[in-house]
Order: sequence, then structure tokens, then C-alpha cells
Amino acid sequence: MSTFTGSARYIADDGLLADVNAAIVLGRPLLVKGEPGTGKTVLAQAVAEALSLPLATWSIKSTTKAVEGLYTYDVVQRLNDARFGEGDVRDIRRYIRFGPLGRSFANTEKSVVLIDEIDKADLEFPNDLLRELDEMVFHIPELDETVRAVQRPVVIITSNAEKELPDAFLRRCVFHYIAFPDRERMKKIVDVHLPELPERLLEAAFTRFYGLRRLEGLRKKPSTSELIDWLTVLVRAGIPPEEVVAKFPFPGILLKQEADLDLAKVKR
Repeated sequence: MSTFTGSARYIADDGLLADVNAAIVLGRPLLVKGEPGTGKTVLAQAVAEALSLPLATWSIKSTTKAVEGLYTYDVVQRLNDARFGEGDVRDIRRYIRFGPLGRSFANTEKSVVLIDEIDKADLEFPNDLLRELDEMVFHIPELDETVRAVQRPVVIITSNAEKELPDAFLRRCVFHYIAFPDRERMKKIVDVHLPELPERLLEAAFTRFYGLRRLEGLRKKPSTSELIDWLTVLVRAGIPPEEVVAKFPFPGILLKQEADLDLAKVKR
């Protein structure tokens, strides 16, 4: 299998590239932590694109159960069919639907699976996936069948560190923390999205942006994606570099809390 070296639209440092490839070689999930907006979710998209693999995304919510990523049994549809005479309800297989992880196991070609924001689920969620992620196998009691991965998928798991994950789960992962980009790396990221951005405007925006992130008491620091949105609007509006520093136009693109907006006004 090819080595991941980044993609045209994803700037990864050497440490992240090494950990992605280590996870692929070991066949273990890659657990990626970092601030929101540091590129955790789009990493899976970049890996799938660079290695020409299909991508399945499993977005986790507070109510998500581990089994939903494997399969669901549509008992309601079966009852409706039994009531209205639609098809053979004795064939339970008709009512089994594979989830993102289950589909990747059944897929005859290797794939990438993104388990996005695992820390949003309840505390037992990671433990409920230990065997499935370790052995790449799960059981369907309704069919009394065991499903084994035809091709071991590349599993990328993101976390915003809202909750601590169990040690047993962490032992089964390769871990990488994506640090917030410094100015040099951020410039490379911005160049990918806005290659024609004037240098003076970029420097003025960086001065304002990184100044905001250093403010003590800021409740939510602006992220990379918000910086790119802000730069896009600045260019479209024709805002000169001097005004970016002196007046801080369009603050609501970077700051999303009333208290943060007030703090920025005081420190302007």
C-alpha cells in the first residue's frame, strides 16, 4: 500500500505524516486530538484522497451507540411489513443495515473510516468498540453471524478532548496531537486556499489573528478555518491592511462569544 505524504489541499507536518503511516502499517486506529479547526476531520479526507481509497464517515453525537456504526436491525420496518404483507418477514437479513464501520468490514477493497468527535459519546462508547477495532470483527446476534473485515480499514478517530478516553481504548490506538499552526505553517495552509492573497494583507491579518489568540480571558480562540473565512471576506470587501490592524473589520467571523467581542474591543 502507498505511503501517505499529504495532499494538495492538506498541509501536514512530518510528525503527523509519520503517525498516519505508522497506524496504517500496524493496522491500528489513529486517534487525533487538537483544538477545533486544526484539521482533524479533513485529515481522513486527505488520506482517502491521497491513497485513492473510499471514505466512510461516522459522525458521533451524545446519543450515538457503538453498535450503530456496525449495523442496525430495522425491527419497525419488519413489523410494518408483517402487518401490511410486504415481502418475506422471515428473512431477517432484509432488515439488517450496515453502519459506516460495518460497511468497511464488508468492503472487498481497503477503505478509510472516520469516527468523528468520539468524545461526544457517553463514557462506555469507546469500550464498546474495543474488540471491533482491535480484531476487526463483530457479531450479529439476529443472524447468528460473525462479520470479519475482508480488508482492514484505515481508521481515523478525532477527539476535541472534551472527555478522557479509557486506557484500554488508548492502548489500541496510535496517538497524535495536532498543535495549532505557527505563522510559517499557517502561511502554507492559507496559500493552499487563497494563493493570490496579497502579502501585506496576510501579515496584517496574522498580526490581528495571533494577537487575539494570545488574549488572556478569551473563551473561544479563533481557529484556522475561521481565519480562512475571515481572509476570504477581507479580500472580497477590499479591506486594506491598515484597516485590518486599526479597526478589526468583521470581528464576528473570528469571535463567537459576546464576552470575547467585548474583550477584543477593550484590547484594540
